[in-house]
Amino acid sequence: MNKNDQELLQKASQPAEEALKLHPFYKGKIEVVPKCCIRDLNDFAIWYTPGVAAPCKDIHLHPEQVFEHTARSNLIAVVSDGSRVLGLGDIGPKAGLPVMEGKAILFKYLGGVDAVPLCIDAHSAEDIVKFVKMIQPTFGGINLEDISSPKCFTVLDTLRAEAQIPVWHDDQQGTAAVTLAGLINALKIVKKPIDKVKIGMLGAGAANQRIAIMLAEAGATPDNIFMCDLNGIVHKGRADLAQDPWLNRLAQITNGEQRKGGPAEAFAGVDVMIALSAPGPGTVKPEWIKAMNTDAIVFVCANPVPEIWPWEAKRSGARIVATGRSDFANQVNNSLGFPGIFRGALDVRAQTITDDMCIAAARELAKVAEDQGLREDRLIPTMDTWEVFPREAVAVGQKAIEQGIADIKMTAAEAFEIAAFQIKRARAEMDMRQREGFIRMPPEGR
Repeated sequence: MNKNDQELLQKASQPAEEALKLHPFYKGKIEVVPKCCIRDLNDFAIWYTPGVAAPCKDIHLHPEQVFEHTARSNLIAVVSDGSRVLGLGDIGPKAGLPVMEGKAILFKYLGGVDAVPLCIDAHSAEDIVKFVKMIQPTFGGINLEDISSPKCFTVLDTLRAEAQIPVWHDDQQGTAAVTLAGLINALKIVKKPIDKVKIGMLGAGAANQRIAIMLAEAGATPDNIFMCDLNGIVHKGRADLAQDPWLNRLAQITNGEQRKGGPAEAFAGVDVMIALSAPGPGTVKPEWIKAMNTDAIVFVCANPVPEIWPWEAKRSGARIVATGRSDFANQVNNSLGFPGIFRGALDVRAQTITDDMCIAAARELAKVAEDQGLREDRLIPTMDTWEVFPREAVAVGQKAIEQGIADIKMTAAEAFEIAAFQIKRARAEMDMRQREGFIRMPPEGR
């Protein structure tokens, strides 16, 4: 390893070292604070008994008023059983809680959405479905997170059909939307049409399966998608797929060449690599990238470490490289999607979050980057481009209205104003609390 690689590796390990110091410093990343005025103790007669009985009776007579009298219209739950946390696997609900807390602060700071992490001791799809149905009177939406495959498919499909509020699985729909946005712009740079490119995919879990479906819905040719898991390339003749109805469904519509073999065969002569598999480095071999077509696009998005370091992928012939990390160029990360997508769904009180809504968000996310000026190292905006999130919210909300699944109708201008206010308010509150010392700054050296 040369000196430059050592420096890059040291930089890549820094966030983990700081996280171990700062998490115990704060003892958690979220807390509950009031949003109503408390002028003096007499106000408690309004917010609690006896005054609170009046809104309770109003909701009892008119159930939809719960969205007017309570925080439900802007409150979601981040639900996880801890069975597939980041790249760490089945570490359980307690160990998964720091991730869900982190998700909650991203929802608030980036999207102005109040989110409560709920890590549950559940062991089956049926238990998770039952739990979500039981808590839905409190929440305006549910974000499913880090639930293992294939359990996550059953949970999402069941709740999308049966829940009374929007339920989505960020590891499926969120990852797919942001990946699509990055690919839209990468293909613009290399001047290749989405319906013509060949796409190799490493990993056949929840994320890549939904990505394949959404890419096809957005114009990719399913025959040109080659997915590879631990058992090799997905094709119609694989006997083990009879036990996996979701992956078997993809086998029927992808891999028109009926390729067989492993990753080397899956990536030979393809234009795009999308890897969401085991964390690296070393999961993706340089020779696989060397066998791709010219102007190769490589998305290696495992967390916390990509399947191959970006500089190694570049040396192997990739023209464009993206990862899931914020400390490298081209972060293809759900944080660019879920805050704005949920903001839009909540603002129009959407009944669900469809793939078409996600694709609308992806196209708008790609358009924001294009407006800024596309570069090979800037496919999609970074999280500090605040207007990404209200623009996504508008695209999502307007698509929900168009599809007839929104309980509230509004113009695009009205939607932008509402979303922008909520996001600016969340950020201003955070800045104020830090400035006034209510959020402590870390000691020097941390």
